Amino acid sequence: MATGRSTTLGTAPEIRTYKGQDRALRADRLGTAGLLLSVLAASAPLMVVAGVMPTTFGVMGIVGQPLLFVILGVVLALFGVGYAEMSRHVHNAGAFYAYIARGLGPTAGAGASLVALVAYSAMQVGVYGILGFEISSLFATYLQIDLAWWIPALAAVALTGGLGWLKIDLNAKVLGVLLLIEVVLVVIFDVAALGKPGAEGISLHAFDPATLSGPGLGTALCFCIAAFVGFEQSPVYAEETSKPHIVVSRVMFLAVGFVALFFAFSAWALTVATGPSEVVKASAEAGPGLLFQLTEARLGATFTDVLHVLFVTGMFAAMLSFHNVVARYAFAMGREGLLPAAFGRTNAGTGAPATGSLLQTVVSVLVVLAFAVTDDKPTGDPTTPVLHLFTWMGNVGALGVTLLMAAASFAVIAFFVRRGTAGAQIWRLVAAGAAGIALLAIAVYTVKDFDVLVGAAKGSALSWVLPGIVGAAIAGGLLYGAVLRSRRPEVHARIGLGNEAFRLDQAAEADPRD
Repeated sequence: MATGRSTTLGTAPEIRTYKGQDRALRADRLGTAGLLLSVLAASAPLMVVAGVMPTTFGVMGIVGQPLLFVILGVVLALFGVGYAEMSRHVHNAGAFYAYIARGLGPTAGAGASLVALVAYSAMQVGVYGILGFEISSLFATYLQIDLAWWIPALAAVALTGGLGWLKIDLNAKVLGVLLLIEVVLVVIFDVAALGKPGAEGISLHAFDPATLSGPGLGTALCFCIAAFVGFEQSPVYAEETSKPHIVVSRVMFLAVGFVALFFAFSAWALTVATGPSEVVKASAEAGPGLLFQLTEARLGATFTDVLHVLFVTGMFAAMLSFHNVVARYAFAMGREGLLPAAFGRTNAGTGAPATGSLLQTVVSVLVVLAFAVTDDKPTGDPTTPVLHLFTWMGNVGALGVTLLMAAASFAVIAFFVRRGTAGAQIWRLVAAGAAGIALLAIAVYTVKDFDVLVGAAKGSALSWVLPGIVGAAIAGGLLYGAVLRSRRPEVHARIGLGNEAFRLDQAAEADPRD
């Protein structure tokens, strides 16, 4: 396979077993269903319907949010065309950075690897804030116990870290059960909303293109694209998937299609329940409580109580999904020399990337504790855990993933051009280019409107400090890649090679001249 780098690769078996650990993820652990449930869990359906949608309606004033999900679904499907084709040629737990390295070069891959670690870690850690606050609210409501938000948040960190050490197929079962429960509950609400619509009846006004106007459109695009995060994770599990050249791309398109249609339908159901002319006002007044108000009026208090509890389990599923992805990125980076070698080894018993899982657990504990120390109202005020930890980290992560998708789109084009097969892939490359341009435009809007996204005052330092985290990751990763190219060219040459790096190691160890 021509990749723009000259390597002599044999067919020797993967190097395995190192002091009780393996240097390869266990293959054939996931089929189509297991992989689909694992990646969809990251989209956290209940959290999006209860949190993202009312915010987009109320803060951005975009009534056409259902149509927005359809449009974003088309953009991401275009992205998936090239991304899926790339997944057939490159199987690497480092997904984004591996694709970027194979297309745009190892130095770019090093930059992307650090962005991926930062982005997915930020998204996972951010969810701990809203989960901790929701659990503390449940304790206060049903048990009359004041519980600081960071206590359940740290408990969730521990539980997530423990599950991260287990077999991925077991994780997939946990994620699958939680996801299916969420989807069923949201569908029940959607049906109830259509069965008992608001004063304006069943209206399709939210799908009118004229509703996509106003100064809040760019911000709404940024906010809604975060709801899709998860589908792009399927190549991360390629090494643990049966028939990855088929399953990974299949799951990617199934996930994009499901998320686009499911969220478009659910957003429409919210407009039907309140009335299109009232949805902005109702969302602004109720915020994340809108869904629960609507379900209580239609389905009763008991259903709403269950919804509150399963709102928590849905967030936990998203956290576990992000945790698994971060652990695998760390594993891929350790295997190729971008991180210490310990990260490139897996638990011999479960095949899980244990050191990467431990790294993410430690980072989560430190961030949660940092926000807990600075929280002057830990039990009664959602400001710190929700508006800060969740909103700040979530939007930093979404910006990073959007930029990674844009870069991966252009890397796909470069990869096939360098292989001399661009003519045979021309329609895929056109789709990748269109998606890359669209994603870059969304990233620009995200940076431009970051103060609105994080609820900061106009001109606040947060509007440049928070996106600056992603900028620093890009700069730091590129600098690291340049240093490796100069001082450790053998490591630089392996960036993005994945299992092929094993064979390079084995060939070097077997060479009597070494």
